[in-house]
Amino acid sequence: MYDAIVVGARTAGSPTAMLLARQGHSVLLLDKATFPSDTLSTHLMHVPAMAALKRWGLHDAVVATGAPPHTTFTMDFGPFAIVGQPPPFEGATSPYCVRRTALDEILVGAARDAGAEVRTGTGVAEVLIEDGTVTGVRTRDGAVARARIVIGADGLHSTVAKAVGAKAYADTPALTAGYYAYYTGVSRDGAEIYNLGDRTVVVFPTNDGTAVVFVACPIADFPDFRADVEGNYAAAIARVPGLAERVANGARTERIRGTADVPNFLREAYGDGWALVGDAGYHKDPCMAAGIMDAFLSAEWLAAAVHAGLTGERPMADALAEYQTVRDERFLPYLQMTVGLASMEPPPPEQAALFAKIASDPAESTRFFGALQGSTPIGEYLSPENVGRIMSA
Repeated sequence: MYDAIVVGARTAGSPTAMLLARQGHSVLLLDKATFPSDTLSTHLMHVPAMAALKRWGLHDAVVATGAPPHTTFTMDFGPFAIVGQPPPFEGATSPYCVRRTALDEILVGAARDAGAEVRTGTGVAEVLIEDGTVTGVRTRDGAVARARIVIGADGLHSTVAKAVGAKAYADTPALTAGYYAYYTGVSRDGAEIYNLGDRTVVVFPTNDGTAVVFVACPIADFPDFRADVEGNYAAAIARVPGLAERVANGARTERIRGTADVPNFLREAYGDGWALVGDAGYHKDPCMAAGIMDAFLSAEWLAAAVHAGLTGERPMADALAEYQTVRDERFLPYLQMTVGLASMEPPPPEQAALFAKIASDPAESTRFFGALQGSTPIGEYLSPENVGRIMSA
């Protein structure tokens, strides 16, 4: 009997397992993948995510993968661009975009080093439920493992969430489709985001001297886009002055990959004997590139709640209910902003005026990026009082 079984060992599951194991709990961490292995991702870790890695003692190992710090962020809206450096947060100073082949292996290793039992290449065939309470799992090789709590960190199509019937809310169907590839000879000093109306193009420098170049389109355009991925991907890049030349002079190192499976929702995060973390419980369009950061923060909140329940410090149900409340209060404003940005509709005049005002003030641009990346709450930054301050400056 384990204290906890964590299903899924990527950016939500491994930190959750690591943190629980560091607190002395017996933890089984399962993943159908083996590591290192790749997965669809925006790759980016905003400054609060890097601060989490500092708290865990993993910051230096991640930086040592060789991905460059993003010293500037550029959000180009055509008539104007917001350019700035995200503010430091808890000792972390820059975002990093790290290949998942490197990042996930570090996280899995940290969970193992903390004392968690790690079984990779081991998928879950069944979530065991007795009298309405989750009691364990059966793996695809027929082995049964039982625990006081089973944590689903197994992504958008979570086996755990499906088994317990976790309901989605604040949900919006997919609004965009996205494609990306890796290029040498394209990187600058930081991240570049170009809003072209019916397309968004993003450049994030990453490992091995490459940059990941994303193209997003509205979901209504997805059938036409995927009918000629190469052509439509190149056509979007060609609309960004200078970038097409950089891409043409560089070299693509891997195939284009992408997805339109990007719904937006929160899910019920806990029940008798189970909890959800990361994309299993909160999924959104990648336009804010906040998935890894949100997974890290959720892992910390959930690990603290589960620890309180396992030790008897608090009733498990009360601790998990607070975890869901904290998660929703933090992420719902970001989910709402994400849905607005992902719609790719022209911003209302007042929002366009606000962004133009932010772009004209370097100090305000820094505060804006701090809110966008979670150093300060986005709801607080976009409050009527703060917007009034910005517009009257």
